[in-house]
Amino acid sequence: MWLPLLGLILGVILGLLTDIKIPEEYSNYLSIAVLASLDTLFGGIRAHLQNIYDEKVFVSGFFFNIILAASLAFLGVHLGVDLYLAAVFAFGVRLFQNIAVIRRLLLTKWSSNREN
Repeated sequence: MWLPLLGLILGVILGLLTDIKIPEEYSNYLSIAVLASLDTLFGGIRAHLQNIYDEKVFVSGFFFNIILAASLAFLGVHLGVDLYLAAVFAFGVRLFQNIAVIRRLLLTKWSSNREN
């Protein structure tokens, strides 16, 4: 479970320390990629808490989600439709569902430890 959190912390630190500017044309792609990676990260944390974590599923899901979301945004740009909003909605819903499950799992563990 520590590897995804370490990657997130390292990425945030590197992002804050560098002065890289993303062109406006790529902002949709970057926002989708960040949302897809956060969805995968919280899905991995949820799987770890449920004792069903698998590294192969995590890594493949990470890259598949990012590629799928970027492809959807790319297709939408070429069709002239804001198709990336579908990916934002889908990943946003999954992200909040994963966070809700993580919260419930942590509250359940906390209350069971407190009773013992």
